[in-house]
Amino acid sequence: MKKNKILWVDDEIELLRSHIIFLNEKGYEVATVTNGEDAVDEVKNKQFDLIFLDEMMAGIGGLETLAQIKEINPNIPVVMITKSEAESLMHDAIGSKISDYLIKPVLPSQVLMVCKKILESKKISGEYVAKDYLNDFNEISRQLLMDPSYSDWIEIYLKLTNWDMELDEHPEVGLRQTLTEQKKECNQEFSKFVEKNYKGWIDSTGSEDVPLLTTEITEKYVFPHLSKSAGPIFYFVIDCLRLDQWLVMEKHLNELFNIQKDYYYSILPTATPYSRNSLFAGLYPSEIEKHYPDLWGTMNDDENSMNKYEKELLQNLLNRKKISLNNELKYVKIIDPEVGRSFEQNVLSHRKTHFMAVVVNFLDMIAHGRSDSQILKEIAPDEAAYRSLTNSWFQHSSLLNTFRAIATIPNAKVVITTDHGSIRTLRGAKVLGDREASPNLRFKFGRNLKVDEKHAIFIKNPLDYKLPKRGLTINYIISKEDFYFVYPTDYHKYLSYYKDSFQHGGISMEEMILPVITMESKV
Repeated sequence: MKKNKILWVDDEIELLRSHIIFLNEKGYEVATVTNGEDAVDEVKNKQFDLIFLDEMMAGIGGLETLAQIKEINPNIPVVMITKSEAESLMHDAIGSKISDYLIKPVLPSQVLMVCKKILESKKISGEYVAKDYLNDFNEISRQLLMDPSYSDWIEIYLKLTNWDMELDEHPEVGLRQTLTEQKKECNQEFSKFVEKNYKGWIDSTGSEDVPLLTTEITEKYVFPHLSKSAGPIFYFVIDCLRLDQWLVMEKHLNELFNIQKDYYYSILPTATPYSRNSLFAGLYPSEIEKHYPDLWGTMNDDENSMNKYEKELLQNLLNRKKISLNNELKYVKIIDPEVGRSFEQNVLSHRKTHFMAVVVNFLDMIAHGRSDSQILKEIAPDEAAYRSLTNSWFQHSSLLNTFRAIATIPNAKVVITTDHGSIRTLRGAKVLGDREASPNLRFKFGRNLKVDEKHAIFIKNPLDYKLPKRGLTINYIISKEDFYFVYPTDYHKYLSYYKDSFQHGGISMEEMILPVITMESKV
């Protein structure tokens, strides 16, 4: 095993001989010099993993030596050792990008701790990550045998998502495949759980024995603020937002807001025309069709036209609940960067707005775009990279700048949620149907639909699932786990084309278990 090489720079190096022997015994290889000039020469000619640098030396001092070392190798970690506890000196050292500092006299144990923290923290934490995950692996496996409830499934999904993100930081532990297989097993059991219980949930909405569903979210999480808050209420619906993507985004918002997270289950199918309309209307799709036929009846089957009346549905929900606003309901849909930048620039003009709903479509466009773009597939070949792509987008987005602006508004509150998530589809399911059937990959409606029941739920009577009837002979199929529908015609072509794409509409933890976030500005 290769030893880590340390350079120790101190003009009183003989007084530190016991420390150096101690580090040698612990497996480190330590070279020594007594002045800054020699230290710079050593760094020019040799590779070191860590430098201990005395701040007070004859000739060039520690800070100047540090500057020259960083010019040669800006990535080498340097620990400054000083007799002074002056705050200004510490600021100068930290500003010069030291990795740590120690105050003389230093103990061997302090030196060892710094070495381990800088040189071995990844390895040590990786060992603990592996141990902790295997404990959770066994706990999740045990939970699957205990007939998990809807709240247990939320807990399981949270654990799996947190481990997904933890393993992003520790690829060296080699547990990614184990986690992937466990997620696959969990989604298999989760699909059975939903298939068994879903009809009972939608018939008992509001009961303590069923999860919160899409139809309840706006009334439960948004409306109570309308009568209590002294500032504006912003309701953001980020289309196709997965829990892991939110956790990536949340890191950039913690300093701006006090954040509270809850979770709910999307209705089926987990697709925009159904779940988002239900989110704004507070009604199931069949109820929207029944009560507002003038709205539903003018919609076509593509996703854009099916969501033309979100503002009207939300206003109708306010009217039904007898909620009066101080001024007109505001609504904006951000469908491209230009609209996003315009909203960012004007958001502070809504200080006096009582209630504003904002739909953000960017993540949905990434998910759809990745199916058609080899470049996006190259950039985001797997879920870890998909999270990284989300982080990169959000970090530089007008949406983050919009949140920053809202955070400056006194008493502002922000509720963020999504209509559905997405899943990386890896297995094709052959489906038969007539040419009028809908083209969706994770759900379909049409006549004479046939698919293996292991891969999908078959819905003979749409009203049983509170879905629009559409005609006497229309059926629905909704895919389970990570399956996507492929017709027999050109089967292998489309099987290959849509494999490993992010889709929504079906039954999986990633699509159905969704965050709802409440944020209060800290000003």
